[in-house]
Amino acid sequence: MENYNQFVDILNTELKPAMGCTEPIAIAYCASIVKEVLGGLPTDVKIHVSGNIIKNVKSVKVPNTNGKVGIRVAAAIGLVAGDSRKELEVIANSKEEDILKLENYMEEASINVFPVDNEHTLYIEIIGTLNDDVVKVIILDAHTNVYLVEKNNKVLYFNDKKVSNPVVTINKSVLNIHDIIEFANIVDIKDIKDVLDRQIEYNLAIANEGINGNYGANIGKTIMKYANNDILTKCKAMAAAGSDARMNGCEMPVVINSGSGNQGITCSVPVITYAKHLNVSAELLYRALVVSNLTTIHIKNSIGKLSAFCGVVIAGAGCGAGIAYLEGGREREINHTIVNALGIISGVLCDGAKASCAAKIASSVEAGMLGYFMFKDGNQFISGDGFIKKGVENTIKAIGELARVGMCETDKEIIQLMMKD
Repeated sequence: MENYNQFVDILNTELKPAMGCTEPIAIAYCASIVKEVLGGLPTDVKIHVSGNIIKNVKSVKVPNTNGKVGIRVAAAIGLVAGDSRKELEVIANSKEEDILKLENYMEEASINVFPVDNEHTLYIEIIGTLNDDVVKVIILDAHTNVYLVEKNNKVLYFNDKKVSNPVVTINKSVLNIHDIIEFANIVDIKDIKDVLDRQIEYNLAIANEGINGNYGANIGKTIMKYANNDILTKCKAMAAAGSDARMNGCEMPVVINSGSGNQGITCSVPVITYAKHLNVSAELLYRALVVSNLTTIHIKNSIGKLSAFCGVVIAGAGCGAGIAYLEGGREREINHTIVNALGIISGVLCDGAKASCAAKIASSVEAGMLGYFMFKDGNQFISGDGFIKKGVENTIKAIGELARVGMCETDKEIIQLMMKD
């Protein structure tokens, strides 16, 4: 297969561990670099962020902060306890005493947030001042993509092509559903086993934590309590529970997909749960996870990093594709599953990271599975049904245009409404 190595690289690059919601963690990561270059804690901190960063940080709890939320908190914990070498696990090693340091630091330091309106939906710029020294760090386009590091107006690092990070540089345009399925069929398991083993371990663990613990609105537990005890219910509940925990301060890591932990949970946990229900081999589970993950990455790539289009919708279609593969479906079944799933639930809005994301995940998983069961029984959406086009790739392209172009003004209005609180 011509693009075999690229497909392996995409999985290894996109399926990374992260602790907490990725946007506040990206702020913490940026702040940790500021501190390390400055050589101490700044007394004055200015945080310039794009609207979509504001949207996805405003209401979500930051791990290791005793349940605190917000941009200032995310930056402060990165400054107080961050280790930039750990990237999206930057605050994983925070200690209990760091919470007290955090509270004292936020009272003593001047920390201010400023919205930025530029071409980047993902933009973080932090300027820290300590005595006579000033450090500026900019991250853009991907959560760990450092674009500029500057101290006292001297550039220490500058990436003029904006592509230092593998998440940005890797060519995801090679993906299409036909080749994804071919790759899943032929991939040597040893080439993808480590990254998928970590996804299975981390994402299933946080799902179980959400089911057994008390997090946010407890969507997963509520589904399990009141819905029928069937496999569809369990798949929805487990995925939602993972988000319950992640959105509400759980300190356990997840393996993300396309920069999102919720998307990583949505495209993996239902497939893992369904595979256990079918009692299939480990090899078949790996191949199904290849389908679900790469399908999610492919559709998400057409949409862009952050938008008004809820990303878990895409991951729901991905999980439906993975479940179709588990059931023995191949290209025809998977194509129609994806199209059906997108036809069912596309249009769900992203109004930031928060507790209700778990409910959207449950709906997206149901859409993905319903998309497969529809086609299994001979039912499908066809070209002309709304934005559905002839062929899966044309439908994916239409979804991308809807999200990137059609929902730009919607995104701005959502951000404005959220900032009125």
